[in-house]
Amino acid sequence: MAQFFIRRPVFAWVIAIIIMLCGLMSINSLPISQYPDVSPPQISISATYPGADAETLENSVTQVIEQQLTGLDGLLYFSATSSSDGSVSINVTFDQGTDPDIAQVQVQNKVQQAESRLPTEVTAQGVTVKKSQSSFLLIVGLYDETDKASMADISDYLVSNIQDPLSRIDGVGDVQVFGSEYAMRIWLNPTKLASYSLMPSDVETAVEAQNTQVSAGKVGDLPSGADQQLTATVKAQSRLQTPEQFRNIILKSDSSGALVRLGDVARVELGNEDYSSSARLNGHPASGIAVKLAAGANALNTAKLVKAKVAEYQSSMPNGYKVAYPKDSTDFINISIEEVVKTLVEAVVLVVIVMFVFLQNLRTTLIPTITVPVVLLGTFGVLAAFGYSINTLTLFGMVLAIGLLVDDAIVVVENVERVMREDKLPPREATEKSMKEITGALVGIALVLSAVFLPMAFFGGSTGVIYRQFSVTIVASMVLSVILALTLAPALCATLLKPAHGELTNKGLLGKFNRGYNRLQEKYADKVGRVIHSPMRYLLLYGLLLIAAAVMYMRLPTGFLPNEDQGVVMVQYTLPAGATNARTSAVSDEVKDYFLNDEKANVSTIFTINGFGFSGSGQNAGMAFVSLKDWSLRAGSANNADAIAKRAMAHFAKIRDAQVFSMSPPAIDGFGQSDGFTFELQAKGATTRAELQVMRDQIIAAAGENSSLSAVRANTLPDTPQLQVEIDNSKLQALGLSASDVSSTLTSAFGSTYINDFIDRNRVKKVYMQGDVEYRSKPEDLDKWFVSGTSSSSGTSMTPFSAFASSHWIYGPENLSRYNGLSSFEITGEGAAGASSGTAMDEMEKLAAKYSSASSFSWSGLSYQERLTSGQAASLYAISLVVVFLCLAALYESWSIPFAVMMVVPMGVVGSLLAITLRGLENDIYFQVALLTIIGLSAKNAILIVEFAEEKYQRGETLIAAAVEASRMRLRPILMTSLAFTAGVLPLAVSSGAGANSRIAIGTGIIGGTITATILAIFFVPLFYVLVRRMFSRKTTAAKPTENTAPQAGE
Repeated sequence: MAQFFIRRPVFAWVIAIIIMLCGLMSINSLPISQYPDVSPPQISISATYPGADAETLENSVTQVIEQQLTGLDGLLYFSATSSSDGSVSINVTFDQGTDPDIAQVQVQNKVQQAESRLPTEVTAQGVTVKKSQSSFLLIVGLYDETDKASMADISDYLVSNIQDPLSRIDGVGDVQVFGSEYAMRIWLNPTKLASYSLMPSDVETAVEAQNTQVSAGKVGDLPSGADQQLTATVKAQSRLQTPEQFRNIILKSDSSGALVRLGDVARVELGNEDYSSSARLNGHPASGIAVKLAAGANALNTAKLVKAKVAEYQSSMPNGYKVAYPKDSTDFINISIEEVVKTLVEAVVLVVIVMFVFLQNLRTTLIPTITVPVVLLGTFGVLAAFGYSINTLTLFGMVLAIGLLVDDAIVVVENVERVMREDKLPPREATEKSMKEITGALVGIALVLSAVFLPMAFFGGSTGVIYRQFSVTIVASMVLSVILALTLAPALCATLLKPAHGELTNKGLLGKFNRGYNRLQEKYADKVGRVIHSPMRYLLLYGLLLIAAAVMYMRLPTGFLPNEDQGVVMVQYTLPAGATNARTSAVSDEVKDYFLNDEKANVSTIFTINGFGFSGSGQNAGMAFVSLKDWSLRAGSANNADAIAKRAMAHFAKIRDAQVFSMSPPAIDGFGQSDGFTFELQAKGATTRAELQVMRDQIIAAAGENSSLSAVRANTLPDTPQLQVEIDNSKLQALGLSASDVSSTLTSAFGSTYINDFIDRNRVKKVYMQGDVEYRSKPEDLDKWFVSGTSSSSGTSMTPFSAFASSHWIYGPENLSRYNGLSSFEITGEGAAGASSGTAMDEMEKLAAKYSSASSFSWSGLSYQERLTSGQAASLYAISLVVVFLCLAALYESWSIPFAVMMVVPMGVVGSLLAITLRGLENDIYFQVALLTIIGLSAKNAILIVEFAEEKYQRGETLIAAAVEASRMRLRPILMTSLAFTAGVLPLAVSSGAGANSRIAIGTGIIGGTITATILAIFFVPLFYVLVRRMFSRKTTAAKPTENTAPQAGE
């Protein structure tokens, strides 16, 4: 094959150009993302039951829907939350690779089956099923920097103008608004109602009757008389529009004929539809929309579209309105991709420099350099064919590939040069002879390296997706690089190289390098001879290295992915049960002041929301999203997001009125809201909620004292005082009152009742009725409300609640969570500084075993995936080693020689482990990829030596002479490729800025491994080769040399 192309160089060029064209065309069409679509698809079901408490919801809505969630394809787990503000959300998580559309349809069908059993109030508002992740892609904050507008004005503007267009953008799964639009609020006065013998339900009836639209047809509509001259639409009453019109609604006429209007018994105003959450941005009144990504959508594109859409509206916004993005992961993605691309360029430059130092000839250096862009572009083409994206993982794959791919070309060029020097042949003949010698080795190397990375591609789950990015990228570039090494490289060698029969130069710096190198090579050949003659001592050393590697591997902490500084810190604060909005605001002001004053240098905006939290919504909960300045403006480890969050935690520990936790977003979007672990404590059998709560509190208390855990908290709001109203049914009967009147009066007094809609500036909005503030602020206020009944004298009489109802205080949950259909408590937390997530999870499992023998536990979110991977790593290494062994056996047509190559693998692994341990990193997915790369690399060095030794031995040299000579000949390409590879990966290991932790994780392991794999392997490979050959071939030594000398001498 090589000879064919040596004679037809143009053909070789054509192949290379076609590969490059494929790559160039595909680059533009490849989507860009931070990680591939790793997170499992999530379908969220949400329903509302106005005024219901958590227990009512759990029993009447949540369980009914949960019982139907059976027989779904690829279901992993589902969790549900019922909270006291009347909302239920159920998140159903499917296996990675499930089609989100089909999952959504299946869930929708199951919900449909449950609908007939749900309360009518729930079905009236609708049960929605959306395919969206639970975490926020970005938050659009709108604020008024002049402080003239109120939060209600801003959120009404946001909901009326921006919410719907954003929800329709391709890739947006769902939006959550902090704030609400205007609504017509009718605030009832019970004393006045009673004086006119009216109940809230009478008001509702009147508003429904008089705030309607009537369709009345046309005048002169067809069929009509022949002489009809005109047709016109008849308009009757339409919806009301202003508070004044509502005040004039007639409720009843008095006995004297005077009219009772709505304005007489109630205060009517344009208010908020929902008062539960309020937001501020840098202290200015604000409102925000959190955008959640649809399952399987591209984060970067979606965010671009959202920002473009918001920008369209910016010019027409009211004066003083400004937009900010308090949480936005897209800058991070862009910058971290840019950083990796920079690393890619640096790698290429360093590799070229290393080659020039060794080859000392521009023409020779040019040949491997030409193959780099060809292979890289070709790899992009392969990615496009597989439907992958340009993301940090595929780019890492390319950086690793650069080091490996130059190797093939270096091996070709170096060997041609050596043949020209030693055999004094012209370039073309030298190339032909050289290719005969090394084609086997090239194919072998490609096979082995592909074999190492191929098994990764077949793993399931989210980790499988991550591995696949690497394996496809690296295998593609390996295959392309071998194709070029067999086609383009020899063609270039034959055409470009000058016949060089002289020795390498002695002048200048390069001369110094050459003299030094020659001395090194002679010393090295001596040393190899000595190593082979005293094998026991070195085998003992090998044994010690193996033990060291095993010990270090066992002691490495495990992790899933390194946590990155994403430029966002999130703060969550929870106040004691029953705390009001005013107290929560005080805490949120403290949080805001701390970040805007103490952390002024690092913080650009802070968006605080009261009444909303990841652990539940209520007056005593709140969140802050802190957006940090650009990475370049906050250098140094004291200013990264993690350090800022830890400092903030320490500072907020002084706040007496609230528990404040600061956290960073998770390493990958779509796995929950924050990093750390997600632990689900589940009830089992007859465990009651109270017993489960005791266990939860014990676990959290113990975790608080545990040195390897930090910020461990129950992801739920504390139980709150509740007022239980007991109604005496026998008294109702005696007083002639109906139970439905009593409950509707109660709902309208303390809860808010949705009546119907009105028109406000051409947009349909809602009408609500509720007791006025002073008639629902204390338990005694219940007695101010009256229900009308028919008394014995057949007149209507107004009866106060005190006549038939009593109330007392109880404690009850603010929100109830369930996991996989069992009652549960979610506990979140993270490892303390220096403890990895794997260690933290082990500690939690110990605590759970100790305190909750009567219950079970599960992992959710990222933790679920991490537990899955830790089991996969060992099998991954094992399969890779077996496949490598089989490839080598096929290559050398022998079962024994591959052992000589395989025994070298631990050499590299030792270095990797050592480097990772010294830098305090953990055994995560990147480290696993690094180890596999090292396995391939150490095998590659060994193949180069063994291939030559075997050939010389077959020609009849003695075993030891063959081994020493092969080592001496191959030392230069081995040092060159290893140095080139180290140089290529070096920028990764020393990087900083956005996404640095991932680059450091992968670079460190590889550099450590390459160094030891090279330094140790060049001595041990010849030794292992000699030992294996001696052990396995005593019988055949006599016969072989004689057969083989004759034909080969004539070559």
